[in-house]
Amino acid sequence: MTRALKPAKTISVILAVLLVALRIPASAAQFIRSEGEESVYSWHKNSSNKIALTFDDGPHPRYTEEILGILDEFDVKATFFVIGKNAEKYPDILQHVIDLGHEIGNHTFSHANLRALNEKNITEELERTQEIIYETGEYGTKLIRPPEGKYSPAMTKLAEKMEYSIVLWTVDTRDWAHTPSDKIYDNVTKSIKSGDIILFHDGIVGSSPTPEALRRIIPELKNMGFSLVTVSELLGSS
Repeated sequence: MTRALKPAKTISVILAVLLVALRIPASAAQFIRSEGEESVYSWHKNSSNKIALTFDDGPHPRYTEEILGILDEFDVKATFFVIGKNAEKYPDILQHVIDLGHEIGNHTFSHANLRALNEKNITEELERTQEIIYETGEYGTKLIRPPEGKYSPAMTKLAEKMEYSIVLWTVDTRDWAHTPSDKIYDNVTKSIKSGDIILFHDGIVGSSPTPEALRRIIPELKNMGFSLVTVSELLGSS
């Protein structure tokens, strides 16, 4: 059953949209249509060796905080695509992500298959999550990552209308499949190139190889001359 927004919550969603510019880089509005009308990005060519670390499916009561500690240790900012129902369950963790200066993206409320939904249902998934993010940290986002990378013409049409960018990836670490950390390390370091977007997960059921892999991958990528940035910074670079 679709939850109807109460008047006060509807106002908060409207405010979230109006205040997006206060919490996302000014360059965001410049890259929305810079690489095609569909506003779908899996990488962004640049001459400064910038790449983006992204994390899906959180917040998670254990792994998000562990990953935040690692990112802080290596002075790296990343983009976290949060699931609305998890953000609603763990608002303090979401707030911590925001307070540390990381970027937040919308990963739908229920990890929905957007390819199977019409525009109305997609809008509800996104706005409900946007509402939770804003009510938690007064943070607006224009970045969407469709769960499992599944999107449709209805999704791209909606993204165009709402001036959202759909963010996919070029490097899938497959940490969600509990791939051993050494294999994740080899996959990332051997295939990485300037402009890539790397897919990790902070929300994983069971044991996660991600923290251990990150402790090896981040310093190695820096040694290779890469600059690790948020998605907005990557897409706004030249």
